[in-house]
This record gives sequence, C-alpha cells and structure tokens, in this order.
Amino acid sequence: MKRILFYLIGFVVLASQSSCGYNEMVAKDETVEAAWANVQNAYQRRSDLIPNLVNTVKGAANFEQETLTQVIEARAKATSVNISPDNLTPENIQRFQQAQGELSGALSRLLVSVERYPELKANQNFLELQAQLEGTENRISVERRKFNETVQDYNSYIRSFPRNIIAGWFDFEKKGYFEADAGAQKAPTVQF
Repeated sequence: MKRILFYLIGFVVLASQSSCGYNEMVAKDETVEAAWANVQNAYQRRSDLIPNLVNTVKGAANFEQETLTQVIEARAKATSVNISPDNLTPENIQRFQQAQGELSGALSRLLVSVERYPELKANQNFLELQAQLEGTENRISVERRKFNETVQDYNSYIRSFPRNIIAGWFDFEKKGYFEADAGAQKAPTVQF
C-alpha cells in the first residue's frame, strides 16, 4: 500500500512540475493567434488604403469605371471573410486567401490600367498611395511567412510524442498554413 501511495505522490509531483507540455501548448497556441492577428492587421492596412486609391483614381478624367467597381467589390468581399484564430483550418485559410487573392487581382488590373493615364501617373497622391500599397504587400508577405513559421512550430510541438496524447485530451488541433496561390509557380508572361 505504501509503495502505491509513494508512486502516486511521485506521479502527481512529476506531473505538476512538468505540466506535461500543456502550458507550452497554450503558449504556442497564443503565439499562433498573435501571428494571425498580425496577418489580419496587414490585410486591414491594405483594405484601408484602397478607398483613398480609388478616390484618387476617380479624379482622372475618363477612367474605366468597371475597373474601379471591381476593386470596390473585391475589397467588400475580402473584408467580409473573417476567420477566428480558434478555427484556422486549411479550408478556412484557403477561403480567406482566395478572397484576398481576388482583391490582389483587382488591384493589379487597376494599376496596369493606370499606365494609359499619364496625368494620373504624375499625380503625387497616386504615387504615394501606390508606394504605400507596395509596402503593404511586402508587409503581408512577411506576416504570412511569420505565421507559417509559428504554425509549423505549434503543429510540430503538439504532434510529438507524448505531447500528442495531452494535446488530444485538451483539444489542441493542428492549424492550417498559408499556401501559394494556384499557378504561382508559373512565371508571368511579359509582352512589349
């Protein structure tokens, strides 16, 4: 009886000292959530710049209204897709990424069509907004990379033995990654 009691007390002491990785899982989960918030913050910055860009472009005479409408619609769709940090499944991230990709495509079409408007290309406000958008796209790329690194660390941690058992008991689930857009490996065709 003493031996069983000794082992039981030893197990309790050992479990309380190591916490079986639970605390580390919580910390890594919080890190993933913080990285996700940084990704959303970078996308929000881009979304906030778009109305200023659209209003500046509207000032150019005879600019294609259809292009501006596509940008506005794509922005509305992109901002309507919200994912909770608790639900970062690959499917949800892909849905978020698809909406953001449509906005990126609309912005690209807008910037390409600007080439036909020399007075707009010379507008200082437009040039500043364009530079801010380029910087924001770089920030988005950096935050997505950091997010993927954080998710990789978290997923590796919760899937390692014996932590995978504890993770299963406490519902720590694998998180999804940002992935390259379909066709991203193909170089764009440039024609002059």
